[in-house]
Parts: sequence; structure tokens; C-alpha cells
Amino acid sequence: MKFGHIAGDGMLDLVNTVDWRLGGPDRNERLKSYADVVDWCLESGLITEDEAATVRDLAERDGARAERERQQVVTARERVYAALFEDDHAAAADLAGMYRTAIAAADLVRADHGWQWRDREAGLGLLRHRIVRGLVDLTRREDLDRLHQCEDAKCGWVYLDTSPRRNRRWCDTKDCGDRNRARAYYARQKARSAGA
Repeated sequence: MKFGHIAGDGMLDLVNTVDWRLGGPDRNERLKSYADVVDWCLESGLITEDEAATVRDLAERDGARAERERQQVVTARERVYAALFEDDHAAAADLAGMYRTAIAAADLVRADHGWQWRDREAGLGLLRHRIVRGLVDLTRREDLDRLHQCEDAKCGWVYLDTSPRRNRRWCDTKDCGDRNRARAYYARQKARSAGA
């Protein structure tokens, strides 16, 4: 897989499509092209292979519009981050506006296990509409008290802490966890050496 899927919610995994979110100049955008957005949506089960083929073809024919769609997806991602982690009411209002556009592009239809949105067309905006609807669903989860951000100083990845004691500190114990434990170990060793 091209993207990380460690957050416990697909839309939080979207928030994590930025490496080193808090790292200043080290910050790295992973959704660099519309094709990247397509890949993320496929990995996340948000679109089918047929839908992916359709929007890839449309993106090849209208690269400028595809780029605008990519930018709007990134904007939606940043709005939900600001709303959830910075309590930014203006970002929440922006996301609500995007949601109104997304639901206007779909019909609410009966499905096997309830109701779901069915997009009226498979245009370039399909990915954005599904993502925005998913992001708003994320904000309405009942377990957002488990929302946490990696405690690495630069990482910034987010996740739902489903550990029994709610004491998960790192997005990935084998990545940020190991790096920070090693850093703390070497700092203790250096302090002991300096004290001796």
C-alpha cells in the first residue's frame, strides 16, 4: 500500500496524508497529484476500480480541473484537521459548506443495510464529494474523545486511541515510538556521562 492506514478511521487516514505535519520545512504532502487522490480512495475502499478508471481518464483529458479538485481535497482535509484539533469554528463552517455541495451532487437511496448517498455522476468531483461526506461523518463519531495526535514533536499523525487504558502515545510504535524511545535513551546516557 502506498498510504498509511493506522488511524482507526479512513478519514483520519486521509488527515495522515501529510508526513511530518508539525515538522515545518520537513512537512511533506503525499497527495501531490490527482492520481494520488485516486490511489488513496482506492486503497480506502471509497471508489471502485471502474470508478478509478473513469476519473483517471477524465483527469488525463482535463489536467487543470483535476488539479483544482486535488487542491479542494487537500483543503477539506486541512479544514477537518483544524476543526478537530484546533477547535477552529471557521474551518468547521467551511467544511459544512463543502458538505452542502457534496450532498447536492447525490441522492439519498435505500441500500441493503439502510440508506446511502449515490452520486449522480462519476465526474472529477466524485472523489471530493465522497471524501467530504466521509469527513463530516467523522466529525459526528461518538468516540472522538479517543482522538489523539502522535506525541512525536514533528509527526502530527492522528488516530483513535482504542488501547484499553487509552495510553497510546505514538502513531506507530515501530516508527515514531522506537525513534522517540531511542532518543530518550541516548539523552539519558548523555546525561549520565555528563554527570560522571
